[in-house]
Amino acid sequence: MDVTLLGPGAPAGLPRPDCPCAVCAASPGERARAAASVLVDGVLLLDLTPGAAFAAARAGRSLGGVRQVLLSHPHDGPAVEVPAGLPQPGRVPDGRELAVLTGHRVRAVALDAGGTGYAVTGPDGQRLLYLPPGGSPAGLEEGSGAAERYDLVLLDVVGRPDALAKLRAVGAVGPATDVVAVHLDHDVPPGDELRRRLAAAGARGVADGTSLAVGAYGSATAVPDVPRRTLVLGGARSGKSVEAERRLESFPGVVYVATGGSRGGDTEWTARVAAHRERRPGSWRTRETCDLVPLLAEDGPPVLVDCLSLWLTDAMDAVGAWDDALWADGGERELRERVAALVAAVRSARRTVVLVSNEVGSGIVPATASGRRYRDELGRLNAAVAAECEQVVLVVAGQALVLRG
Repeated sequence: MDVTLLGPGAPAGLPRPDCPCAVCAASPGERARAAASVLVDGVLLLDLTPGAAFAAARAGRSLGGVRQVLLSHPHDGPAVEVPAGLPQPGRVPDGRELAVLTGHRVRAVALDAGGTGYAVTGPDGQRLLYLPPGGSPAGLEEGSGAAERYDLVLLDVVGRPDALAKLRAVGAVGPATDVVAVHLDHDVPPGDELRRRLAAAGARGVADGTSLAVGAYGSATAVPDVPRRTLVLGGARSGKSVEAERRLESFPGVVYVATGGSRGGDTEWTARVAAHRERRPGSWRTRETCDLVPLLAEDGPPVLVDCLSLWLTDAMDAVGAWDDALWADGGERELRERVAALVAAVRSARRTVVLVSNEVGSGIVPATASGRRYRDELGRLNAAVAAECEQVVLVVAGQALVLRG
């Protein structure tokens, strides 16, 4: 199948009309996006959004051969104007299949939100899935039976990363599936920031009018480079944990490793832990431990460690680092051994690993010797772990700055 993405944008397009936000202000010209609409083999049009005819003309495509127009948005979606010569748009009921005279078969996919998703099988047997904005397939659960694998998936990666995780969990999306983001709105800056976020999800973005050869993924297209090991650094309340979680929210079964413990009686800490837990996807599993070396040696789903700075606090407690006599009498040597073992575990890890750590060396020099010791040891730990990671990110004021990768 040959698929032309007439636009990858949200229903209002980008920039949004009369929107004063910074993203819209920076999105004219090459960064502009038409509303998402997909032309399949020149005969099937998924979503007739405003300006689809102009978008097709800009892409050098004609809508004259379209035999079927299907709508995916909820019934209160964007107003539809039918250009002359196009058939009247319709909608396939959930679970029903439509056979197009051209040999394409279209099955309506039930969603957990308004709208309709479409699974299209071409005459050659290739399969694509197209989901409306904010939509995720309903009824897909692990263990519910083998799912058919899609060759191309077009969905709201930024707005519903859990939909991609769900498709991966049941095997509908695999390593050979081309995942392309659509319904992109002004909540993510275009350019490098968007490419980085999508690549972390194993997805990519394309420009208006891009033609996608279904089944050619990996040979004629650029495969997103998903780093196996990532270190996310940042100061207090910088957004580093959110950044780390965002990198894995489109993958199922993530193991979230909390190194801070419960700290019974500390109400502020309890509130922070609760906020983190509420933010995480329900499919993630939590382990509270500082014993990271054997965990990193295991095979399995991705791991998110939050954070190394609390791991270091526990390790320094264990070796008596706060007592100068104990520190001099073997404590420093034991800490070096613990850090070396952790760094070696990161180096040899075969599963995807995202690690979070604080960056504390750029502020005021601590007033106490123990504070300076902790600052120095954390700086050494961060540098050693960073050397083993394919990607290193520094988060400042919620903005991720890529230091490596």
